[in-house]
Amino acid sequence: MKKYLITGLLVWVPLAITVWVLQLLVNSLDRSMLLLPAHWRPQEWLGFEIWGLGALLTVLAVLLTGVIASNFFGQRLVKASESLLSRIPVVKSIYSSVKQVSDTLLGPGGQAFRHAVLVQYPRAGSWVIGFQTGIPAVEVAAHLPEECINVYVPTTPNPTSGFFLMLPKREVVELKMTVDEALKHIISMGVVPPGSSGH
Repeated sequence: MKKYLITGLLVWVPLAITVWVLQLLVNSLDRSMLLLPAHWRPQEWLGFEIWGLGALLTVLAVLLTGVIASNFFGQRLVKASESLLSRIPVVKSIYSSVKQVSDTLLGPGGQAFRHAVLVQYPRAGSWVIGFQTGIPAVEVAAHLPEECINVYVPTTPNPTSGFFLMLPKREVVELKMTVDEALKHIISMGVVPPGSSGH
């Protein structure tokens, strides 16, 4: 009895969590319809709300933006809008910071997470997996006693929050596992070993 219950849970729990996450994502994207004027919203002229329509239109809008921004005239338009935003005092600082982060994380040449590494944190003798994100800025490095690297240590099971550390390079062990393998290992709380497909 217990064996069958556990087997059933192993089938349903990942499926239920996947559906739950997808539902949260679609519901969040559906709220993008609220940005439209009331008389433009599909539910106003259809008479009922279509679940997922906002998510679909958001994806299509992003895709269309990508297509337009990839050609010559689209690139000129993007540069013109960025130039305009850079002249607005408060908007300039927010936009430039967000754009720099997004270019690093999402850009084709971005290397937000360069290597998976092993570091001692939060104390000596306690090891965690982190990711090298670069090297300290010149001004910061000038105050450090030795050569250091930037390391992001994610939390489990949510890797989008974590800690940013500057650690001596000699104390950081570079791992041979890929960034994807390391992320799976962290998210699974160590259950999914590196190289595993997750099945």
